[in-house]
Amino acid sequence: MQRTCLVLAAAALTLAAADPPGFVHWPSAQLRGFEKSLAPKMNELKVATEQLGQFGNHLVMVAHRERSGESEVHETVADIFIVQTGEATLVAGGKVIGGRTTAPGEIRGTAIEGGVKKRLGPGDLAHIPANTPHQVLLEPGQQLTYVIVKVETK
Repeated sequence: MQRTCLVLAAAALTLAAADPPGFVHWPSAQLRGFEKSLAPKMNELKVATEQLGQFGNHLVMVAHRERSGESEVHETVADIFIVQTGEATLVAGGKVIGGRTTAPGEIRGTAIEGGVKKRLGPGDLAHIPANTPHQVLLEPGQQLTYVIVKVETK
């Protein structure tokens, strides 16, 4: 009888210790580690991404880049950047130069005219509202690894 009670107590603890549905935890060491695991997977634009999860109206991904990105606008998606490693300049606002539609509600270009420049480093967080032009700029030899939370606003 005592053994049965112990087995039932252990089973109850296992059930109680299970993560709630939709809950995910990414330790900071794991997030910083993407700098090394994504570097060999970069495309011709010198960026690699990995989606970590999709949850209703938002998704979480990580990006590693070793060159400046294109300017971009997401008409119905807000971006939240959380820098893990490296440094870059984020340009937000202004007008996309050389804009072209790459997917529904997605515009990419070569640069931004106007806008504000903010220096990003490890631990920094930036919120970019939907329909706001933005671009990540890197100095030669620099790299940036950052978590992106993409939130559908409509």
